[in-house]
Amino acid sequence: MHIINYLTTINFGPGALSSLPDALGELGVTRPLVISDHGIRAAGLLDTPSIQFLGSAPTFLDVPTNPTESAVMAAVDVYRRFGCNGVVAIGGGSPIDLAKGVALLATHNGRLEQYAAILGGIPKITSAVAPLVAVPTTAGTGSEVGRAALITLDDGRKLGFISPYIIPRRAICDPELTLGLPPSLTAATGLDALSHCIETYLSPRFNSPAEAIATDGFVRIWNALPVAFSNGSDIHARTELMMGALQGGLTFQKGLGAVHALSHALGGLKELKLHHGTLNAILMPPVLRLNANVPAAAKKIAHLEALASLSGTSLADALDRLNRELGIPAKLSDLGVTRNVFPLTCERALADHSHQTNPRSLNADDYAAILESVM
Repeated sequence: MHIINYLTTINFGPGALSSLPDALGELGVTRPLVISDHGIRAAGLLDTPSIQFLGSAPTFLDVPTNPTESAVMAAVDVYRRFGCNGVVAIGGGSPIDLAKGVALLATHNGRLEQYAAILGGIPKITSAVAPLVAVPTTAGTGSEVGRAALITLDDGRKLGFISPYIIPRRAICDPELTLGLPPSLTAATGLDALSHCIETYLSPRFNSPAEAIATDGFVRIWNALPVAFSNGSDIHARTELMMGALQGGLTFQKGLGAVHALSHALGGLKELKLHHGTLNAILMPPVLRLNANVPAAAKKIAHLEALASLSGTSLADALDRLNRELGIPAKLSDLGVTRNVFPLTCERALADHSHQTNPRSLNADDYAAILESVM
């Protein structure tokens, strides 16, 4: 196990889960609320000795595929009812993001909406946020080290809540927890992580350390994802994927782009229950083709193509091919998306915090054209 301190303290490596008791002790958490989901429980991941030590700690498992305001409030009620003083999130990005919302509202008054970044909420989030330990069970979102939580409000808006204070105080990244992940989920979460590395690298904000981390994460995921997809028990590939996902999360402060602006907007369509990673995988190729018209972005895309040892093939085309190899649907219509959601999706993409850091300035027509290209 290796101890890393970059934005937060990370316990990384096979067997790292055994550090959970010590992490809670260091943070002074004596009564944690455990936030996970029913799938994690069914997979037996809550029955490991390092989790079972929590004993009778209250547990909240009703986490939607895309975290919602109502689920956050339900979990906050459990937190307060049992007198908790910290949170342990075990699962993918949904339990971790929901846990961030709980840690925020357990210590801050008022409605969740007022803390949304796009509505001026960043300075309202203080260091009083309850301590949170994140234990990812997928190699995808990077939420275990991210400063943002994406939560769908009751009115359907999927908004970002951003602050250094909602970064988990400890991230425990144990690739052994991902060994049982099925190929389809390995693919969707891995491509989500890859999209983070690509979009943060292409973001026009200046942050050289973040760019170095993003490109290293890109290479790890590019090489390891096909291996982990075909052989889920390969611990080396699983470790590389988890490190790449972690690195994608470490670069979030550089900003994302149009892929995430659109996937956040589409993910807010509660009736469809769309997987965030699958959306990112479908949207990456057309967004890359559009951004390649910006000279600075084109230079960076060429660098990624060299890192991936692509010759005579664009990164966008290679991603299309990778999507097919990993069983990702080719079109949004395969997921049940219809054109009647385009206007609302484009409107929400323009209002999304990721829109601001796309390499190329886009308007509603541009976003509609991207959606149409993958319908």
